[in-house]
Amino acid sequence: MTTHVIDTATASGMFTDHGAHVLQWRPRGTEPVVWLSDLAVFADAVAIRGGVPICFPWFGAGRSGGMTPAHGFARISEWRLNSMDDDGSAATAVFTLSSTDVTSPLFPYRYRATMTARFGADLHLALDVHNDDDVPFTYEAALHTYLHVGDATAVQVEGLTGDTFHDKVTDKETVQSGPIVIDREIDRVYRSTRDVHVVDPTLDRTLTVRKGGSASTVVWNPWIDKARAMTDFGDDEWRSMVCIETANVGVDAVELAPGRSHTMWARIEVE
Repeated sequence: MTTHVIDTATASGMFTDHGAHVLQWRPRGTEPVVWLSDLAVFADAVAIRGGVPICFPWFGAGRSGGMTPAHGFARISEWRLNSMDDDGSAATAVFTLSSTDVTSPLFPYRYRATMTARFGADLHLALDVHNDDDVPFTYEAALHTYLHVGDATAVQVEGLTGDTFHDKVTDKETVQSGPIVIDREIDRVYRSTRDVHVVDPTLDRTLTVRKGGSASTVVWNPWIDKARAMTDFGDDEWRSMVCIETANVGVDAVELAPGRSHTMWARIEVE
């Protein structure tokens, strides 16, 4: 597993070829923005807890359920680093993964995925998927972004009021009313194309996740019991993170015709 360190005039960061995984991002003069567990495991065929895992070509157990590995094979595969450029103010890494590198009987198609990560005063992430096959295919994807917060119980997640979400904890469909507060296990898939704002009074900042090519937003915090049950997650680490995931999952999965591409992007800003 090869790890690369970013150090520019505007930000520092780190990423690895394993999963084309952004591990850290910290604009100059701020607290870290991308969160990484102290207990994260760095090993072949193991998902890294924290950072920005890439979920592809399915999310969770897939739309039909029972699909493994969880969240698809992209986040536990070695991607090819095609280029890494540094203009002094920002550094950009471009990765590719294709069906010649890894595939699955559960996704037996010819595809080409490109992940671009630009580390600057903002963090810009883009996942482009191209259908190299002769038949259409449908896929799910998520940029499973872990954000660092001062105290999860004090933050408010704004921007999703009025949007419908599936609550995976209660298995119910609900409409969001007001900001989201973290006062229990949160695992929700919103049907939304809007920007999300994480208002953090403890660190006195707002993290904004802007996005495009995405019809779903996932909000996740494991809370107390689930955090304790995970071996790669500290018992109290749930307090220092919240996931805001730019996604196309479930009914918002992307259907891609032969020869066509789809790009989903996210930009994280600090105010």
